[in-house]
Amino acid sequence: MQKDYGVLQDIITNWEGKWSELEETELLLDMAVEEGDADTEHEVAANLPGIEGHIAQAELECMFSGEHDSNNAIISIHAGAGGTEAQDWVGILMRMYLRWAEEKGFAADIVDILPGDEAGTKSVTIMVKGRYSYGYLRSELGIHRLVRISPFDASGRRHTSFASVMVMPELDDSIVVDINDKDLRIDTYRSSGSGGQHVNKTDSAIRITHLPTNTVVQCQNERSQHRNKDTAMKMLASRLYKLEKERQAEASEELHGDKKEIAWGSQIRSYVLQPYRLIKDHRTDQEMGNVDAVLDGNLDPFIKAYLLWANRP
Repeated sequence: MQKDYGVLQDIITNWEGKWSELEETELLLDMAVEEGDADTEHEVAANLPGIEGHIAQAELECMFSGEHDSNNAIISIHAGAGGTEAQDWVGILMRMYLRWAEEKGFAADIVDILPGDEAGTKSVTIMVKGRYSYGYLRSELGIHRLVRISPFDASGRRHTSFASVMVMPELDDSIVVDINDKDLRIDTYRSSGSGGQHVNKTDSAIRITHLPTNTVVQCQNERSQHRNKDTAMKMLASRLYKLEKERQAEASEELHGDKKEIAWGSQIRSYVLQPYRLIKDHRTDQEMGNVDAVLDGNLDPFIKAYLLWANRP
């Protein structure tokens, strides 16, 4: 109850702050116009896009009503059929989410990555830490479809690739998931592949298998085996919590979306680069022709459309 109150209070305080900023700017503009102060008018005009962006973000946060929306998010991306082309698509999506997090001012760490055979990435898991990370990113759960001329096809043919995106909340201390040590198999291994500044090559990577459910989680971003194990256990708790929620409510969309949407090949969003350029979300019908901007992290139009769609009467 106290947590819910705190979340609501944060939303109200944040909104009041943005509204006050807008009122102050309006007052400054009126004074500048009255006094014929062109420099101040230009200053106000320069500040407006930032204010509009803050208000748009506050509007989004007002739509976060899920139990875990205020939590950090764990996002995992896996390549579908298609070999190198699909693995390259995972790398593109990984960059998109990292850029989105950077623009939001969120911390985003790659906790596990499996490089592709020739290029790209077979799978990657990213921990995103920031206010309402899960509330934003839960809209991304499902199958993402890419259509383009493959750079790996010497004949220049058009290819269709799929990648699955799983999004889970990092659980806070108020939720306890009972995990028996006897049900776990813990393996250590050396970190694989390149991750730039986001992942360290160490000899202390951890893989944990929950034997009763055959759930596997991995973490390799820290140099400390102990820290990798702690992060992996948090990921495992989130996965097991999600599985239990699914068993309790198969029709629930809060944590895992519509079953139809996450069936392989039933994409939630298509990214078409050839023969035309368009990104379309098939749940909300939200479209954007500026493909490059979206792949550079401009996901908020799709996130807002999803929240409106998910909260519809």
